[in-house]
Amino acid sequence: MSQNNSRQEVASRIRELRESAEASSAETAAQLGVSLELYQSYEDGTHDVPISALYSIAGFFGVDLTDLLTGKSPNLQQFCVVRQGKGPEIERYPGYRFQSLAFDFQNRLFEPLLVTLDPERNAEISLVTHGGQEFNLVLQGKIRVLLGNQAVELEAGDSIYFDPGIPHGQFALDNATASFLTVILHDAPCAPELEQASDTRK
Repeated sequence: MSQNNSRQEVASRIRELRESAEASSAETAAQLGVSLELYQSYEDGTHDVPISALYSIAGFFGVDLTDLLTGKSPNLQQFCVVRQGKGPEIERYPGYRFQSLAFDFQNRLFEPLLVTLDPERNAEISLVTHGGQEFNLVLQGKIRVLLGNQAVELEAGDSIYFDPGIPHGQFALDNATASFLTVILHDAPCAPELEQASDTRK
C-alpha cells in the first residue's frame, strides 16, 4: 500500500465517521479546535493528518486510533505481537512516517509507534501539540527534537521524555535515515495544533 493510498483511506474513514455521526464539517472542526479549511483538507486527503489530530478525531467520534488507521477495531486483550514491518503505517508529513506497534490491543493506555525519518524529504516539519506525555528513544541515526524554542540532539541509545503540550517535532540529521521509538501516554484529547512549518536545517 502506498503512503498516498494510506492517507486517502484514513481521509475516507474520517469522513465516514463524521457522516455516521450526522455532524457537519463546520461542527466537527469547531469541536476539534481547527479551522474548517484545515479539517476539510483532512477529509479530502490533501493534507497529512498529524498524530495529534488523529487522536483528537478518534476521541471525538468515540473510536480507537486503530479504527482510523486500519478500518478495523482492535480485538486483543491479553497480548499483541507485531512482526517486523507488519504494523499499519502512515506518513504524518513528508519524510515522517510512523508504524503502530500495538494496533490490535484493546483499550490501550499508551501508544507505541516506530517512527522513521527520511532526511531527503524531512527538510521542514510542522510542530504539533497533544495531550498526555511522550517518550522518544533513538534506535538508528541522529535526530533533533524541537521543543518550543529549544532544540535537543539525540543519537542511537539516547532518549527524551517530555510534555507534548509544548509545540514539538523531530527531524533527521547528518543526511542519514533515522528511526526512533515513541511512546505516547493517552490523556484527554486536546485541540490538535499545527504550527507554521519550520525551516529546521538552518
